[in-house]
Amino acid sequence: MAGIYIHIPFCKKACHYCNFHFSTSTKQIEPLVDCLIKEIVLRKDYTKETIETIYFGGGTPSILSPELIQQILQSVKDNYTVSNDAEITLESNPDDIAADKLQQWKAMGINRLSIGIQSFREEDLLWMNRAHNASQAYNCIKLAQEYGFNNITIDLIYGVPNLSDEQWKENINTALSLNIPHLSCYALTVEPKTALDKLIQTKKKEAVDTDKQATHFLILMEALNNAGFEHYEISNFAIPGYRSKHNSSYWQGKHYIGIGPSAHSFNGNSRQWNIANNTLYTQSISNSILPCEIEILTLQQQFNEYVMTALRTIDGIDLNYLTDRYGIEMFFHTKKEINKWVIQGLALVSEKNIKLTPSGKLMADGIASDLFLI
Repeated sequence: MAGIYIHIPFCKKACHYCNFHFSTSTKQIEPLVDCLIKEIVLRKDYTKETIETIYFGGGTPSILSPELIQQILQSVKDNYTVSNDAEITLESNPDDIAADKLQQWKAMGINRLSIGIQSFREEDLLWMNRAHNASQAYNCIKLAQEYGFNNITIDLIYGVPNLSDEQWKENINTALSLNIPHLSCYALTVEPKTALDKLIQTKKKEAVDTDKQATHFLILMEALNNAGFEHYEISNFAIPGYRSKHNSSYWQGKHYIGIGPSAHSFNGNSRQWNIANNTLYTQSISNSILPCEIEILTLQQQFNEYVMTALRTIDGIDLNYLTDRYGIEMFFHTKKEINKWVIQGLALVSEKNIKLTPSGKLMADGIASDLFLI
């Protein structure tokens, strides 16, 4: 089984922290959508597997008219074998969500919404330069539920400089009060060359406090565990039965196709990524040329990627899979290198797997990199 990711590179405004590929100029939406549809056709031989997930990401996919989303979705169905119960996710912003759109999204088969809430507090939204306000953040979820969207995930950001521990708890409690079955929660990250990076360097905004972020993460884990959520990946929490099938496929090493500028594809042995430039992407696709680079992954790279992704998940590193896929030497290497983290109470080792403890999750990337082959 495989998935398809479709990148919609347009936003109404630029959030200060964002480093994804997008444009705030929407003049070329229709020509770019035409190229997305053409790329879907050009890539149809990339996999013959059944498509079990379709994910509209961005950017802001909800900025498109329902008619354009429908055209893209129909092209996928025309060119690939799509499972009858495929998970079809649309990323959306609160200010784009309205009754007529919800009805049309539902009718075309979209069955999961990923809503970029980020915070229910007006102060945070202004600080991030978000396009929506606190009232829209709350009301859009209620409206989506009224129109039959029960499979909803929202994004929340913690570790914002002006966000206290109590205010972060209030954000979590607001989400829980809305009976949302899935939350993706991220520490505010200052990416190079973003507006936020420049604002911090010029002392116009306060720098991120990593100790505060760690505290917020511990608060988050405790609150959602008490509410019955599975912490199934470092940043993702779900009521049983509501895990993201699409994102889970990334962590499980399943194959996927990326459509659109900056989108990535993976077939198990190689990775491809499209050029992150709307104009050059459109010019190439118009000439039936896939504007991508390809990297053939060595066994070492595949091992490192497996360790990185598996250690972030609730299932951890599967020692039987690791041995079967990478050999007994890698089994002993991993067992040896993880031992110091076990002694510190940051990892657990059983006969079947290696997992991180709650404290270990604060250091997931560092622990994973310590296991890498270099």
